[in-house]
Amino acid sequence: MLGVVAGHYVIDRPLQDNEVVFAVALIALSAKMAKADGIVSPSEIRAFEEVFKVPPEERANVARVYKIAQQDVAGFEAYARQVASIYKANPGVLEDVMDALFHIAKADNKVLQSEIDFLHAVADIFGFSDFEFERIKLSHIGGESDDPYMILGITPEISDEDLKKAYRRLARENHPDTLVARGVPQEFVDMAEEKLKKITEAYSRIAKSRGL
Repeated sequence: MLGVVAGHYVIDRPLQDNEVVFAVALIALSAKMAKADGIVSPSEIRAFEEVFKVPPEERANVARVYKIAQQDVAGFEAYARQVASIYKANPGVLEDVMDALFHIAKADNKVLQSEIDFLHAVADIFGFSDFEFERIKLSHIGGESDDPYMILGITPEISDEDLKKAYRRLARENHPDTLVARGVPQEFVDMAEEKLKKITEAYSRIAKSRGL
């Protein structure tokens, strides 16, 4: 059985069926993400290894799954649906997966449109709205827009009450303590701190404009 689960969680006990499915699906998704621009670069493989903390005794198993999956992008939707079905009640974990995939996409210092399309398709399967995807994307690669509503993944029509709820949810999900509790690597905790800063700044701008 694979010794990794949830992208970067090392398991020191026998895995349950869902955990095996999740581990295999996430390895395959990561490999297909690397292939989305047509070439799997050494930097993308290193990025994968940074996300997956694989025990030495399981490296051959993980490498075998990765090698098969990286041959082409086809079939990534099925793996994304498997991940989504297992963690549909835990969007925080699904966003961790998106963070991991963005980490791989950025590894060669450029993110092509084919990679953005891949990531957007995965986010859609995970149940993230277009606004939520834009928020996640902006936290990784920036963009032309610094619209605070876009950063929070909401629209200007949102009520003050729902605005506060959206901010609190994002702040809670991206708080470093929350990520530490989920067992993510320190690199992702650092990333969350930067995301939380952007989220707080965006909320402050909106709150000020509304007189809250």
